[in-house]
Amino acid sequence: MVGHIVMWKLKESAEGRSAAENAKIMKDMLGALPGLIPELRTLVVSTDIFASAPETEVVLYTVFDSPEDLQVYQVHPEHKKCVTFVSAVAAERRVVDYIF
Repeated sequence: MVGHIVMWKLKESAEGRSAAENAKIMKDMLGALPGLIPELRTLVVSTDIFASAPETEVVLYTVFDSPEDLQVYQVHPEHKKCVTFVSAVAAERRVVDYIF
């Protein structure tokens, strides 16, 4: 199994919206992916973060069967739509991929 965790700090404003508004959009977009990408086994996304260092406003936890399935997810057109939006609103991104 492969875990993929991503954490974002958002720009104070982007795309004409506040960070909180963009975080909600990100959560909704990412939350729709499990029904669209069969290789995605588990997806949890949260904007209710009570402790992080450095500051994080959106966190994503996903699970895949293999590194190959993670790669399929990375290039999937539905995931790419999320990447386009997130790239426009994120100030910082941290990611970790691991096998368990």
